[in-house]
Amino acid sequence: MCKGLAALPHTCLERAKEIKTKLGTLLQKPDSAIDFIIPYPEKPEKPAKALKPSPEEVLQWRDSLEKLLQNPYGLASFRSFLCSEFSEENVEFWVACEDYKKTKSPVKMEEKAKRIYEEFIQTEAPKEVNIDHFTKAVTMKNLVEPSPSSFDMAQKRIFALMEKDSLPRFVRSEFYQELIK
Repeated sequence: MCKGLAALPHTCLERAKEIKTKLGTLLQKPDSAIDFIIPYPEKPEKPAKALKPSPEEVLQWRDSLEKLLQNPYGLASFRSFLCSEFSEENVEFWVACEDYKKTKSPVKMEEKAKRIYEEFIQTEAPKEVNIDHFTKAVTMKNLVEPSPSSFDMAQKRIFALMEKDSLPRFVRSEFYQELIK
């Protein structure tokens, strides 16, 4: 039968306490009715019709994630697709890195680096991207003195992941099939 909590390893007990604390927080009475509202992902805006690419250009995206991401309509379509799958963190990280690289002011660069790290890189970040331990360590080391290339390794890893995984799914999706028509 059950030997009680004493039979469980210490790490399991600690984890159970963490979960109990988090559940307790969730079960507390909300301060107002606004707390009952569950936010739905916003519907991404559709790109302007004037910017819609030709079917030939759309066909090129099958073989080139770079061309897809460089095209504003393509990027918006890809992002909409990933949002529909609740997996938009990779493309958002890539876009944030592109914006970061264009930053000239050292103060702004440091602010953006911190925001990107907190949002995408640190363990249990809200939109944590899937990078290996070595890449994360190199990125953290690069952030001691932020430069335009601080996130390059992580961005390349995420690009490769999107190219290998997200792009093929996008190409098979209804989003993409509609664009070809």
